[in-house]
Amino acid sequence: MIKRIVLASPRGYCAGVERAVDTVEEALALWGPPIYVRKQIVHNVYVVRDLERRGAIFVETEEDVPLGARVVFSAHGVGPAVHERARARGLQTIDATCPLVAKVHAEARRYAAKDYSIILIGHAGHEEVEGTSGEAPHAMLLVESVDDAERVAPPQTERLAYLTQTTLSLDETGEIIEVLRRRFPAIEAPKREDICYATTNRQQAVKAMLGAIDLLLVIGSGNSSNSNRLVEVARSRGVAAHLIDDESEIDHTWLVGVESVGITAGASAPELLVDRVASWFGERGVEEIRPQHAVPESVSFRLPAELRRQTTAS
Repeated sequence: MIKRIVLASPRGYCAGVERAVDTVEEALALWGPPIYVRKQIVHNVYVVRDLERRGAIFVETEEDVPLGARVVFSAHGVGPAVHERARARGLQTIDATCPLVAKVHAEARRYAAKDYSIILIGHAGHEEVEGTSGEAPHAMLLVESVDDAERVAPPQTERLAYLTQTTLSLDETGEIIEVLRRRFPAIEAPKREDICYATTNRQQAVKAMLGAIDLLLVIGSGNSSNSNRLVEVARSRGVAAHLIDDESEIDHTWLVGVESVGITAGASAPELLVDRVASWFGERGVEEIRPQHAVPESVSFRLPAELRRQTTAS
C-alpha cells in the first residue's frame, strides 16, 4: 500500500524550455496564428498539443513552412544550413535555441576554425546533435557509448577536442570522457561543462531521493533525452522507474508492494502534470505527499532578440 509520495526538487521546466515555450506564446500574442515551429519546440507531448490548440503549427523542416511565413526554431538548435534554407525561402525566423545549446554551437565553430577534430558525445538523430554537428560537419565524430569511445579513430590527434549534448547522463558521459582521456591524453575539454545545469540538478535530485523510495515515476515524453536519463539513473541504482506522460499511464501493477513513490519531471514537463500525478495518488488515499528538500534554481534567459525588438517597437 502506498504510504507516501516524495516530490523531487528541482524538477520540471528549465530556463531554456521556459524561454522556448514563452517564445511561441509571445509570437502568437504579437502576430496571431498561425505561427510555424520547426520540430517540437520542446520534447513534451502536452506542451506541443497545448500550443497547437492556440494556433502553432509544427512542421518537420523549414521547407514545410510557406514562403515568407514566420517560423520559430526549437530549443534544441539548428545548424547553419537550416538558417540558409530559411533565408532562401524568405522566412521570418525566431531562434528559440537554448542559450546553453548555443554555447556548444559556438565551441564547435571555435574548434573547427582552428582545424580541430571534434568528438561529439551524444545520441544520433537527436535534434541537438544534428544542430551541433551542422556547425562543423567535416570535423565532427559522434560517440554514443563507452564502446564507441574505445573505437573512435580521429583523423589526427594533435588538435582534438570533445563536446557533449547538454542532456546526457552525468555518470555515463563521465565514463566516456575517461576513455577518451586515456586514449587521447591531449584532448581538450570545453571551458565549462556542456551538460546543462538543469540536467545535472535533476539527476542529482533523483540520486538523493533513491534511498527513501521504492519506485520512481518520471513525467516526460518518450523522445525527451533528459527525462529518459532520469529513469536510467534510478534503474542503474536498483530502484524501479518508469517514464509517463501523465497520470493516465500509471500501471497499477507497478505499485504492488510499494510504500514510497518518488515523482520527478524532465526539463520539458510543466508543473501542472506533476500536480495531476500527485492528485491521482491523493484521490486514492495517499495522505503524505511531501517535497524533497528544495534546491533553488535562479537561472533565467531573455526572450529571443526578434521578439524583444518587436515588443520595444510596439
